[in-house]
Amino acid sequence: MYDIIIKNGRIVDFDSNNLKVKDIGIKDGKVENISNSISNGKIEINAEGKIVSPGFIDIHMHEEVLGYTDDGDDYDIANKMLNMGVTTCIGGNCGNLRQPLNEFLSFVEKNGAPVNYMLYTGHNTFRDMLGISKYREATKEEIAKMVEMIKYDLENYGAIGVSFGIEYSPGISFEELAEISSSLRDYDILLSAHFRKDAQEGVASVKEMIEISEISGLPMQISHIGSCIAMGNMREGLDLIRNARNNGLDITADCYPYDAFSTRIGSAVFDEGCFERWNKSYDAILLTEEPYRNVYCTEEIFYKVRKEYPNMLVVAFVMNEDEVIEALKEPFVFVASDGLLHKGQGHPRAAGTFPRVIGKYVRDEGKLELIDQLKKMTKLPAERLKLKDKGEIKEGKDADIVIFDYDKIIDRATFFNPTEKPIGIEYVILNGKVAIEKGNVLNSRLGKAIRRKQ
Repeated sequence: MYDIIIKNGRIVDFDSNNLKVKDIGIKDGKVENISNSISNGKIEINAEGKIVSPGFIDIHMHEEVLGYTDDGDDYDIANKMLNMGVTTCIGGNCGNLRQPLNEFLSFVEKNGAPVNYMLYTGHNTFRDMLGISKYREATKEEIAKMVEMIKYDLENYGAIGVSFGIEYSPGISFEELAEISSSLRDYDILLSAHFRKDAQEGVASVKEMIEISEISGLPMQISHIGSCIAMGNMREGLDLIRNARNNGLDITADCYPYDAFSTRIGSAVFDEGCFERWNKSYDAILLTEEPYRNVYCTEEIFYKVRKEYPNMLVVAFVMNEDEVIEALKEPFVFVASDGLLHKGQGHPRAAGTFPRVIGKYVRDEGKLELIDQLKKMTKLPAERLKLKDKGEIKEGKDADIVIFDYDKIIDRATFFNPTEKPIGIEYVILNGKVAIEKGNVLNSRLGKAIRRKQ
């Protein structure tokens, strides 16, 4: 007897780049059978007319501290991820993991989670631990200590690689990046980097990240490329990546489907010169938390909040939507949320990214292709992360599955209400068990910690 049978669904088949109507039999957390007219299951789901996709994999999100929220929910973002159909998330991006990696993963292993988790270890976190100012270059001795710390997380705690948040610590030199990355070339890991500068300086940032990959021989994941160069520079940046790939370098990127980014207002992102670089004024910045929730900045408010509430998340409307779409059309750019919230406030990407791509840009506007975008949400990030049992619906693969109504799926999260859950996500099956049924969460603790062995 099967644990779950999914009947008559339109299954995503990446081998044929098509949808095929079949039944799926699930047992012991795996897809055991895909054929016609499967019967004898403990749970039977009628998916007639619905699309049955591998669970979405968010290769870039920011759940970085567990067990400390004020509202009694251990997870600030992951429940929103589950509601979007995400079954596996990658945290520790942009150089920042605010909780020790092993403590985070051990919490998941002990308590369960709404999604499966993998983590990078964060370069900027180790800079902070060593007391290195974000505006100062690290010494050779400090770099050597950071290499030791990074290797320890890779060897003992299962980090998938190391992430850099270059813009957040302007003192990071190219030599520091090159030395750390080159010291890790014998490890089976992935590098990830948040660029040094955006807008007209973003192209140089892309070149730098490509060069780090070339020097180290390690694959590079360029973070949220939209917020780097969707300001008039996307075509040039994408051409650079394409040429690097054609020359044998392993470079990919990710992007979220919005024309605004979000980060903390006290960060170096908003240092002097940012508005000139973006060709925007203070009112391009939306504040997301009290006492200024949903207030657009004036010059006075901007500097007041930057000084008095430096950890407040804000939203910056500085990107061009057409360039974001241009990035998402590229085969080497994955869909990812860059989801970041604080007590339920922040950017709607944390609750809307994946349904937004499908509902708005594929179905309603016809700017993107369905199978292509689903591949960027599932198979391609799974391959990137070497998750050989995820990313496709095939016999023997993990039963991480999302069933959605293509005619209804859409995001509802807005910049004023950033955590509204989407509609159209009917079922989510995580590790072979039903997590969401008819849009309602049944079990939010089915996720596991995934540690990569070196």
